[in-house]
Amino acid sequence: MKCYEGHILTVNQNNDVVRYLVEDGGKIVYVGNDLPGQYRAAEYISLGEKALIPAFVDTHQHFASFSTFHAGLNVMDAASNAEIMEMVKRFAAQSPKKTLIAFGASPYCVKEGRLISRQELDAVCPDKEIMVVKYDGHACIVNSKLLSAMESKVKHLRGYHPDTGEMNQEAFFAFSNALTNSLSIPELIYNMQSAVDFQASRGIGCVHTVSGVGFTGDLDITLETLFAKGLKNGFQIRVFPQSMKVKAATGRHLPRIGGCFACALDGCFGSHDAALNAPYADEPGGEGVLYYDDRKVMDFCKEANRAGLQIELHAIGDKAFDQACRALKAALDDHPRDDHRHGIIHDCLPTPEGIAVCRDYHIQMPMQSAFIGWKQEPDDYLERILGHDRLEKLNPIRTFRGNGIVVSFGSDAPCTTPDPLAWMDRAVNNGNAGQAVSVQDALRMCTYNGAWAAFDEQERGSLEAGKIADMAVLTENPYTVPKDKLKDIRVERLYLGGKPYESCRESILPMMLRGLTSRNKA
Repeated sequence: MKCYEGHILTVNQNNDVVRYLVEDGGKIVYVGNDLPGQYRAAEYISLGEKALIPAFVDTHQHFASFSTFHAGLNVMDAASNAEIMEMVKRFAAQSPKKTLIAFGASPYCVKEGRLISRQELDAVCPDKEIMVVKYDGHACIVNSKLLSAMESKVKHLRGYHPDTGEMNQEAFFAFSNALTNSLSIPELIYNMQSAVDFQASRGIGCVHTVSGVGFTGDLDITLETLFAKGLKNGFQIRVFPQSMKVKAATGRHLPRIGGCFACALDGCFGSHDAALNAPYADEPGGEGVLYYDDRKVMDFCKEANRAGLQIELHAIGDKAFDQACRALKAALDDHPRDDHRHGIIHDCLPTPEGIAVCRDYHIQMPMQSAFIGWKQEPDDYLERILGHDRLEKLNPIRTFRGNGIVVSFGSDAPCTTPDPLAWMDRAVNNGNAGQAVSVQDALRMCTYNGAWAAFDEQERGSLEAGKIADMAVLTENPYTVPKDKLKDIRVERLYLGGKPYESCRESILPMMLRGLTSRNKA
């Protein structure tokens, strides 16, 4: 039995801050301001000026992809293509692999104002295959060695640009699929273990992963499910098959379906394929891409809803957002459900009409506040392509909350690095002050709402008696530090089931065998 004393941020219904929390056997047995006598013999832990909060939840990431890219080279912080070239040169010299992956290139945050080219990659990495994936995960640049190995398979596909080495659309997916399928199962699982340990260092105790892309036979869905069930350190993974085939979920006894890729209704702003109701400001006549007609999306949503599944759909542009709202409304009109918790991912540019549907039909929003003030897609770029009026309407977190819509935060990793304190900072210190939220609301969106989004709120998400003691210690109290100092707070420790976090690194075979027989949730 342990008694924590200090700033206990419960994130309960009243956002109570209390002095004491007692944990026993992995469960919270008491929270309050007066310590009852039966707990005074417990091991005493003084927090001082630190704060104890519920463990964070990442409600949208691509876990297998993030694991793969996290093991590669991250170039997100490079200020120039020349710097990326130097990073690639060092990485190639140090890595024993013949095929390399880098991630995070953006034309909008390097001084050259363009993506790195095939020729530049050839200059520093001529003897190994390398793919540099764009920050939004929708394009890549390859060097000549990799291009030569794949040319016969991709030269007839849309998005094939051998002159620059940039691959988009079908060509990009061909390269991405080839590289992910080249990974051995042990290597992929090893990368997953590393990715979990990394996220735990950021105070994350649960992730929602959308899976089912790039791996033959949806191997990533199967592996992630076994991996999630096989974990023994308390870390939680909820798997969403991103498929429009309902059996992808029901056949694996998963209670949810949806995400990006096959369930993406549009693209993204960085590639000008987010679907808009009015043309892009810098591309007259161009309104992005709506991947499916209404009938296709409605039929999928109706089938999944009737099967009792929780549905999530990717929508970035306002046209895609409206389509998602129409489809989910049609599904719920067809077969009403009281507590479905269907969601729309991203929700970057919603419409008032769509917001009203989400309010009335209780559709939740797994958003990415990390996209606010995002270095890879800065405001000046967004204003140039969308215009000032639409820029002001992006990511309206306060509007959603004001309409009673449940908002949770996620990273969309690998697009951004999982970092909940950064999510809080972006939401609280939003450059669009009218859409900023309180620190208390931001913390709730990173914790309780995330647990609620996958039906976990009875066990996790807040610090209340009877719940599992999944908790994080922060170096400072976010409720009392100046708002502009939120970004300086760090996670000092993560507890899962009352125990200090232990690495999930172990031999692969026993872990996966345990996953086959475990009753853990996934």
